[in-house]
Amino acid sequence: MRAISELYEEALGKASDKSSLADITKQLDCLFNPLQHFPHPKAAEIISSADKTNNQQKISKDVLAVLRALNDNRDHPAFILIAPAFMGQFSDDVHPGMVRNAFKELGFSGLLEVAVFADILTLREALEFEHNIHTNKDFMLTSCCCPMWLAMIKKMYSDLVPHMPPSVSPMIAAGRVVKKFQPESLTVFVGPCVAKKAEAREKDIVGAVDYVLTFQEAQEMFDLLGVNLLAQKDTIKELSSEAGRIYARTGGVSAAVQATLKTLNPHHDIELTAQQADGIPACRQMIDDLLTGKSTANFFEGMGCVGGCVGGPKSLLKKDTARDLVNTYGKKALYKTPLDNPYVLKLLYRLGFESLESLLEDENLFVRSI
Repeated sequence: MRAISELYEEALGKASDKSSLADITKQLDCLFNPLQHFPHPKAAEIISSADKTNNQQKISKDVLAVLRALNDNRDHPAFILIAPAFMGQFSDDVHPGMVRNAFKELGFSGLLEVAVFADILTLREALEFEHNIHTNKDFMLTSCCCPMWLAMIKKMYSDLVPHMPPSVSPMIAAGRVVKKFQPESLTVFVGPCVAKKAEAREKDIVGAVDYVLTFQEAQEMFDLLGVNLLAQKDTIKELSSEAGRIYARTGGVSAAVQATLKTLNPHHDIELTAQQADGIPACRQMIDDLLTGKSTANFFEGMGCVGGCVGGPKSLLKKDTARDLVNTYGKKALYKTPLDNPYVLKLLYRLGFESLESLLEDENLFVRSI
């Protein structure tokens, strides 16, 4: 059994920037001890009519719902869960900490990068591979983060469902963890994907994420309330590893799990050989190749949008630009994998996981019925 506490101490010892670890508990305070940030003063004007501002400006349905929820739940914490594709979405000059503080100005208690929870799911998928792949005939399907890919497998290739680990998406993992520590909190996911709105309402995972906004809708909210992102301070928090940050682009999940598996078990008897596809036609072709024996891979990653999440329909950037920004942000991470990331290991310990193996025994936080 590999103890989380021991891995945490190892990660602390290997960390290249010791100064960033001095306030490790404080860095996680936004989740454990959130401060109240009351709704923007102009919000009362925005929610005074059905779907327009007082000057008759149209408000999107979900933006209006979030503004109302912020006001109605002002006695409880509210969290933004932001997708790994967020880099550069609000301008090249707007850095992660500036986005965090802009949402606080709107009335949110904190912002959590979903990449942190992608780290956790990466670790879980690496454990699944280690546990289940022992011969050249064994294989796994991923990516838990794409509802379009998962729906395609369940509808068109149901016989392959047993080869898909029952992991929730990083979005749902983030929402569940927040609700565990702050049961009365409001959770709002922000990303480039429209399908996430339906995913949040699926019956076996409903309740983890209260609302889903696209990047476009988030920008609308900033504009409506006159929140200037460029005027915000850049509060730096290094909570996610490179593995979690690159989930947003095609091949990111595969690369993350592959790197984590090498750290977890460099002598595993079967090497992870990945194949990726993006866009539904390419995903179908990849699965058809698997079924007809044309593929030699044992780890199959599918993304519904071309380019991955960065190619989502509500991205504010062209997919190639967004991909490059995601890769750059990944390279800047202080930690390469979740096993190197003391923040993730500390979080797992606070969640009650005493060993890595206990992640595979979990039936509440990080799994779903598929």
